[in-house]
Amino acid sequence: MKKILIPFLVLAGMLSACSDTFTELTPLGSPTSGNFWSSEEDAITAVNGLYQHWDDDHLFGRGLMYLIAASDDIMQGRTDAAAAAIRNFQATGQEGRMANIYPRLYTVIQRANNIIRYVPTMNIPESVKNRVLGEAYFMRGHTYFWLAPRFADHRAGIPIVTEENMEDLSFTRPASIVDNFRQIESDLLRAAELLPYFTTYSNTDLGRAHKDAAHAFLAKTYLYWANHDASKWASVVTYADLVINSPTGRALINTGNPAEDFASVFYVDNNFSSEYVFSSVSSNERGQILPGVMLENTGWGLYNGWGTFSATLELYNAFEEGDHRKQATLLEFGDEFMFLGNPRRYYSGNSWTGLQINKYMHPYRFPEEVHLNPNGNYVTTNLNIPLIRFAEILLMKSEALIMQNQNGDAPLNQVRQRAGLAPKTNATLEDLKQERRVEFAAEYADRHLDLIRWGDAREAYAKPATGRNHFNKTDPDSDFEVYEVWPGRTFNPEIHHVWPIPPNTIAVSGIPQNQGW
Repeated sequence: MKKILIPFLVLAGMLSACSDTFTELTPLGSPTSGNFWSSEEDAITAVNGLYQHWDDDHLFGRGLMYLIAASDDIMQGRTDAAAAAIRNFQATGQEGRMANIYPRLYTVIQRANNIIRYVPTMNIPESVKNRVLGEAYFMRGHTYFWLAPRFADHRAGIPIVTEENMEDLSFTRPASIVDNFRQIESDLLRAAELLPYFTTYSNTDLGRAHKDAAHAFLAKTYLYWANHDASKWASVVTYADLVINSPTGRALINTGNPAEDFASVFYVDNNFSSEYVFSSVSSNERGQILPGVMLENTGWGLYNGWGTFSATLELYNAFEEGDHRKQATLLEFGDEFMFLGNPRRYYSGNSWTGLQINKYMHPYRFPEEVHLNPNGNYVTTNLNIPLIRFAEILLMKSEALIMQNQNGDAPLNQVRQRAGLAPKTNATLEDLKQERRVEFAAEYADRHLDLIRWGDAREAYAKPATGRNHFNKTDPDSDFEVYEVWPGRTFNPEIHHVWPIPPNTIAVSGIPQNQGW
């Protein structure tokens, strides 16, 4: 296979130092083996730099959500040519909404490689060394997990760069995404060996990688891998069970009050609950912009929401009667809610669909100074954003059992019971698909990749997206007509199951582009 150059990787070893907490990072520079890697503080500073990407606008802030917004559940909420190109599967990869995803994630991989290379020979306490190495192996595997299903397929993987070859200037694309899955598996298994359980961390270390997180992402790696090798369904169950039976007490938030329980999963008070297996840690002044991205554009003149994404009417109609997740997930005209300490009724002059994602709005219930960034031009809150939740562990297990012709009712019904719904008997794959859709709407569980791996994307995307056109957009009681917000799209499963690699990366590296793009 053709050799390729990736010189940007050599420049990607920038690390970060910690400030008040390990997630609040400032640039340190470019340490080398000559002036770094000598103390315990150096090792911890290096590993802290692995987490800097979490609050990156181009990644979990909203970059990856633009790719998820190609689905039938959410879509862009404002006129945006780059986002439209992504949604219409006409992107080049150079669009500002996606061009930085690929190189930024490789930057994280290179940071992890530096740690894996240099930390083993450091004279530091063994417990610190193991944790730091565990975090590095986890983050490398975790990062490839976000890259591979989006940019690799059965025809070509993405370059595998490790501590052994990270200084090379030429690489090859492996033959298949399966090679990437093997690398992710190796890294996460090593991480699981080295990492402690979440419950051993002090308050100042909450948010670091831990054993349950490694097992959770192993389960989801096998979920994607099973599309290429059906034997991996059994491994989904194995690693889901390790999380389900973890001594850390992983569980759904379920007090027996369906009207409140699902909504409370996304409360600031539950940032480190039993449900959040792994999340993107946030703070008022530096952190996740996703809640502000979802908020009504300009926030009714009271706070600078960006209105970037809107829910479709198709998502609204997907909820069963009596499903308490619906109100927790969506705001529609007339809904009562608290905003900046005052009661309001929802209306929108901006939403193309007449709906808003409600899931991340808890920080906005309170006066601005409680949970929000005082700089209204950068809309961060102190709400953590889940990357994988316990509910997903249950539904992955259910799906894996169903795909092995076994009964997946028990884990699936745990999720339904929390939502106030009757249990299913002999649940089918269609039942499972329904639960994933309404449970994880507008989350990084990724509806778009679900539709692709199920083979449902072509049919789903051929249908137009609809919304409600309210006649008076400032009246919560306004009547409406249903209208087509976005026409049906052509999804070619031989091309659009992956995204184009950014042309700038192609230009400096010679990486072959994904076929069809």
